[in-house]
Amino acid sequence: MGIFNRRETAADDQARTTRLLNGLEAAYAARTGDPCGDADLDDFEEVIVSATGAECEPPYPPAGHTYPRR
Repeated sequence: MGIFNRRETAADDQARTTRLLNGLEAAYAARTGDPCGDADLDDFEEVIVSATGAECEPPYPPAGHTYPRR
């Protein structure tokens, strides 16, 4: 099974997002010395938080959303 020959599921998307946010938390902790500190996020960290929808009110993906099939 190749990387481009598989179907994406909501679970795949959620697992990828979780890994990305865990990596962001580890990088922030390494940079600031505290994983829950008051230091501002740098530009890259802001992009990650924004792109993952971590601060969105409605859940993503919206109800009824289907992932495209190749």
